Amino acid sequence: MAFMSAYTTRWLSRWSVASALAGGLALSVLLLVPDGGSAARDALSGPARVIDGDTIDIAGERVRLEGIDAPETAQTCPRRGAGTWACGKDATQALRKLVAGQEVSCQRRGTDKYGRVLGLCFVGGRDINAQMVREGYAWAFVKYSRSYVHEEAEARAVRAGVWQGDAEPAWVFRAKRWAGAEEAAPQGCAIKGNVSANGHIYHMPWSPWYARVRVDESKGERWFCSESEALAAGWRPAAVN
Repeated sequence: MAFMSAYTTRWLSRWSVASALAGGLALSVLLLVPDGGSAARDALSGPARVIDGDTIDIAGERVRLEGIDAPETAQTCPRRGAGTWACGKDATQALRKLVAGQEVSCQRRGTDKYGRVLGLCFVGGRDINAQMVREGYAWAFVKYSRSYVHEEAEARAVRAGVWQGDAEPAWVFRAKRWAGAEEAAPQGCAIKGNVSANGHIYHMPWSPWYARVRVDESKGERWFCSESEALAAGWRPAAVN
């Protein structure tokens, strides 16, 4: 009986080790297999509607191209030699050309404070975020990412796009417009909420139509102190044509 007990103990011990090794191997294999479902959830793809030089809509989701900052639609930039050019409108058109008739695939990189998807986006395997910077239609948004500093250096070296002259980066342009509008707005709340046939729309101080919009509180129009406040109230940003 003692012999059987010792034999059984040794057999169980060997079986336990073998099972543990087999289980560990299986676990390792499972850990090495990519999670296709997770990858699919992190991707967003389809035809894109361009909002401006660094923002698109895919399947109803607003996507902000991560790591870049394009000129605002109302922004102009110095032209090489003399004069200015409509860098904001041209950046929007450049992005439209990149995505026109194409399937756009974006890797989700989180969301910004306005709830927009931050996306690393591709057309036919080409990084369109990088392409916008390389062609001089956007700056590397180094406040949040250094992903495209190399592409920016390339554009600057050949004086492409915004590098033709001493253009204000988009974030400086926005800050100046906000400061000027804030002084004139009630309680410093500079965002104009407009009610029209297109719905409840808000206009930022750098919007091309900002100066023409009048806030009529008797119609339910109002001022907002921040973009997140406007979004939380159910208003949407003005579209760019």
